[in-house]
Amino acid sequence: MLILKGGTIVTLGEDCRVIEDGAVVIDGDTIAAVGKSGDILAKYGNGEGVTVKDLGGRLVMPGLLNAHMHFYSTFARGMSIAGPSPKTFKEILERLWWSMDKDLATEEELYYSALIGAIESVKCGTTALLDHHASFGMIDGSLDVLEKALRDIGLKGSLCFEVSDRWGPKARDTSIAENVRFIKKNKNDPFVRAMFGLHASFTLEDETVRRCVREAEDLDVPFHFHLAEGLADVTDARERGYKGVTDRLYELGVLTTGSLAIHGVHIDEPEIDLLAKCGVNVVHNPESNMNNAVGVPNVVGMIAKGVNVGLGTDGYTPSMLESAKVAYIIHKHERRDPTVGWTETAKMLFESNASIFSEHFGKPMGVIKEGAAADLVILDYFPPTPLIPQNFLGHLIFGIRDNAVNTVIVDGKVVVEDHVLVTMDESHVMSEAKRVAESYWSKRS
Repeated sequence: MLILKGGTIVTLGEDCRVIEDGAVVIDGDTIAAVGKSGDILAKYGNGEGVTVKDLGGRLVMPGLLNAHMHFYSTFARGMSIAGPSPKTFKEILERLWWSMDKDLATEEELYYSALIGAIESVKCGTTALLDHHASFGMIDGSLDVLEKALRDIGLKGSLCFEVSDRWGPKARDTSIAENVRFIKKNKNDPFVRAMFGLHASFTLEDETVRRCVREAEDLDVPFHFHLAEGLADVTDARERGYKGVTDRLYELGVLTTGSLAIHGVHIDEPEIDLLAKCGVNVVHNPESNMNNAVGVPNVVGMIAKGVNVGLGTDGYTPSMLESAKVAYIIHKHERRDPTVGWTETAKMLFESNASIFSEHFGKPMGVIKEGAAADLVILDYFPPTPLIPQNFLGHLIFGIRDNAVNTVIVDGKVVVEDHVLVTMDESHVMSEAKRVAESYWSKRS
């Protein structure tokens, strides 16, 4: 049993509290108690096998949760695209991302791209993430390689492989089979779970989607798919005879309760109503949308209509703090309205992500309370102004940076301590990743 004492505890959750000189009791992979240090030590401090760690007044909050990530994007850093710069989002996909994922072909490439993403995520305070994978040079067994990277680092995750028709029927069939295999293997795993992955609607034929829906229904799992990120999705759906992309996926059976629709940039009011009706989660990725110049989704309207909107990074960054800061300001800028952003960002980061992960992993996450997952972040942040539940987001947006992440605990185990990754030799990993990336890049020259 581990007792963390002498911290400022921000519990989050429905009954959010800020506990000065607070303590958290961790028993295995679960939080056993939270309260004032004196009370906790009196009740638990003298037990056999108890370790007590003094936090020195540091801030403690639940681990951050990333609702959409792409590990395979790691090796894109610094890589140039031959020829003129892409002018549309579809050109970005075809000339960068689809070209990249087709060339990812070895276990070593997959492992190190995932390992770097996992290390950087956890060092930014993320304790669990939902990854959407593509490596059409190596499909069969690819999710096992990502799983190994997660377990080696000590980061919780849920994985899927994006099914697409863009590389032909053999790749499509193999990617469907990879989802099915991994879901069956990991369905009840408490640490690494699985969803059924689909790429964007415009890369999928109707019959492919129907096949995936039948498989997902038999396995009783949600989908993780891109929705109307670019206008190509909308145009394609209408050319196929549907009112729009959301209606197409609804008619084909994809919009199931608990599924993740990523982006939702180009959807209208009736489509938002349909997502709310079906209980589909939307995941906002503000920095990626800005980078790809696809537009700003109507997150304010979605939340107002009851859609559960979570927050992710789309592989643009490993940092959920960074994503939250941009989410907070982009809607003010887009609407020219300084009153929006506060409520929506708090809901996405703290409430919606917690509900998505808690439902999927089957245990309370994103909250510090008895019975919740022992996933915590300890921050070198000593507020210079009063800290209360109502202004915690203000401290996070304007005061807390990634370099404040001192210690990260996942499933009750210390993964980062005093800013240092303790589960692997980070310098060795970075050196090996550079070697693997150089070899990977040489295939593309």
